[in-house]
Amino acid sequence: MYQGIEMKALCWFGTNDIRVENVPDPKIINSHDAVIKITSTAICGSDLHILDGYLPTMEKGDILGHEPMGEVVEIGSAVKKLKVGDRVVVPFVIACGECFFCQKQLYSLCDNSNPGAKLARKAMGHATAGIFGYSHMLGGFAGGQAEYLRVPFADVGPFKIPPGIADEKVLFLSDIFPTGYMAAENCGIEAGDTVAIWGCGPVAQFAIKSAWMFGAGRVIAIDNVPERLKMAEQQGKAETVNFDDVDIYDQLMQMTGGRGPDRCIDAVGCEAHAGGTLDGIVDTVKTATFLATDRPHVLRQAIMSCRKGGTISIPGVYIGFGDKIPLGAAMNKGLTFRTGQTHVQKYMPLLFEKIEKGEIDPSFVVTHELRLDDAPEAYNIFKEKKDDCIKVVLKP
Repeated sequence: MYQGIEMKALCWFGTNDIRVENVPDPKIINSHDAVIKITSTAICGSDLHILDGYLPTMEKGDILGHEPMGEVVEIGSAVKKLKVGDRVVVPFVIACGECFFCQKQLYSLCDNSNPGAKLARKAMGHATAGIFGYSHMLGGFAGGQAEYLRVPFADVGPFKIPPGIADEKVLFLSDIFPTGYMAAENCGIEAGDTVAIWGCGPVAQFAIKSAWMFGAGRVIAIDNVPERLKMAEQQGKAETVNFDDVDIYDQLMQMTGGRGPDRCIDAVGCEAHAGGTLDGIVDTVKTATFLATDRPHVLRQAIMSCRKGGTISIPGVYIGFGDKIPLGAAMNKGLTFRTGQTHVQKYMPLLFEKIEKGEIDPSFVVTHELRLDDAPEAYNIFKEKKDDCIKVVLKP
């Protein structure tokens, strides 16, 4: 039996202050819990919102990370579907499997998995599901950038992986592959549609791949980071646009004969870089002075660019209140919006089947592999986009 005493974990202590610390090992608290020994865990772009101080209700010492996988080392007495020694990927969303929303496969909206529900209701009107390593408003759960992880509702979340498949092929079932896939699904892509995707980070790379799966006729990827644009072009077969070089609205109109993209995906979220545009400068000043929580430049651009009657999908994380959203344009153009944290449990079996069949190898996004001990430097490399970094995997 697992004898937990002490482990290493990446802990948050404030804006741009993260440290690998020795902390108590997780233990079974509820009979439905499991504890896993983490073999691989990844840094997500949304982790940078925590590093940059945008996510409220963080507390000093909180353990970060929500993209883990590993080996089951202990299970609670009520766990029926797992056994010690099973190899599992853990979805970032924690869900009970029984509530109204889970029964509809809306797992990220679970009613029963968020102990921070009171805080969440104040911020959002309703509480959503708990999330690993992502603030006390979303449950205060210890995250997966650690040597071990306690997993609540262990019969609902962890997805078993057979032997012989490398971690890097399946690790991203925890978040970014289902997130990119759901973003494309939310678009309602019809055969031959032109899909414009803002951002070419890891989620966007999977959104690009997924857009083709849903029958897109063209995929246009927008970013200003050369290595990301190169990956979108070479791996995703997308047409690429560097927003430093052109006016995005004008470019998209030119590329679509004045109609605009049929479907738009905002895979950037609350920390959009705006390339020196006036609205972007105002966003930067407002967030720096705590007059706003988000920089929604990309969302504004998508609303203005999307064709009439089109769809905007938003997998990019937003924290609070966006400023000067062109709601009039959205309403008058008849746009449809689909948003939300990913219902990961819904998509894991389907996407694992695609991996097993060789239809996709998600490891293409991995550019860096470092030790857990090197996590603070890994965050710096990822945030500053050093060394052509696109995706970091940490090995405890």
